Amino acid sequence: MTSSRLRSDLILLFVAAVWGSGFVAQRLAAGSLNAFYFNGFRFFLAGLILLLLIHLRWEIKGKELAWVGLAGVLLACGSNFQQAGLSTTHVSNAAFITGLYVMIIPVFLMVFWKEKTAKVTWVAALLAAAGIFLLSVKDHMTFASGDVLELLGAVFWALHVILLSRLAKRVNPYQLAVGQFLVCGLIDLGIGFSLNPSGVQALGSAWQMVLYSALIPVGLGFTLQVVGQKHSPPVDAAIILSMEAVFGSVFGFLFLGELMSLRQISGCGLILASMILAQVKPPLPAIETALVAPTPKPD
Repeated sequence: MTSSRLRSDLILLFVAAVWGSGFVAQRLAAGSLNAFYFNGFRFFLAGLILLLLIHLRWEIKGKELAWVGLAGVLLACGSNFQQAGLSTTHVSNAAFITGLYVMIIPVFLMVFWKEKTAKVTWVAALLAAAGIFLLSVKDHMTFASGDVLELLGAVFWALHVILLSRLAKRVNPYQLAVGQFLVCGLIDLGIGFSLNPSGVQALGSAWQMVLYSALIPVGLGFTLQVVGQKHSPPVDAAIILSMEAVFGSVFGFLFLGELMSLRQISGCGLILASMILAQVKPPLPAIETALVAPTPKPD
C-alpha cells in the first residue's frame, strides 16, 4: 500500500468517526426541527463557512461545474429519499438498506464502467453488509413500503461515492465541497419551505445541533471525504465509511446511554474485519507475475 493510499484510508476512517458523532446531534434535533430544514441549514451553512475559509475564491468552471452541481444533487437525493423512507419503515430497515451501497458500488462499476472488483474486495463488501445487518436489525426484519425509498437513497449514495472518486482527482477538493454543500442545502431548504413554511421557526430551539452538524459532520466530515477519496478506490472507500455505523453506536452509548447487544457487537466486529480485509492486496496470478517480471539479460 502506498503512503498516499494509506493516508487517504486513514482520513476516511476519521470521516466515519466524525459522521458517527453526528448521529447524536441528529437525534437531539429530530424532536423539534423538520429533517429538510435540518439538512438544508447545516449543508448551506457549511458551504458558506467553507467558502469564507477559501477566501471566496472560485475556480471551477464549465463541464466540471456541472459535475460539482450533480454531486450536490446526488447528496440531496440520497439524504431526502432516506428521510422520506423513514416515514413508512423502521429505523433498522433504513440503516441496513442504506448500508447496502457498499454492495451497489461494485455492481455499478462492473455494469456501467466495466471495472472489475477483486474477489477479496467483494468478500469485504459482503462482510460489511452482514455487519450492518447485525448492528441495525435487532430481532427480525419486516419489509415496508418505505424500504423502496431507502433503496433508492442507497443508489444515490453509491453514485455519489463513485462520482466523488473521479472528481476528487480533477478539481480542488475544498471547492468541490463548497459547491455540493450549497446545491444540497438549497434543494433541502426549498423542499422544506414548500412543504412546511412555518417549520423554520423551530430553528430557534435546535440551532446548537445545526451549528455543530454544519461544522463537524458536514463541514469537516464531508470535506475530508472528498480529500480522502482522491487516492482510495470507491469500493474500499465505501467499506471504510461503513464504520460510521460502528462509531454511531459507540457515541450513542457514550452520550445517550444506548446499550449494544452481543448481536450488535458482533456486527461491529464484522464491519471492522471487512475494513481490514479491504486493505489486503490480492497476489498476482502466476501468468501476470511472469508478464510484469523483468526479462533477464543474456550473458
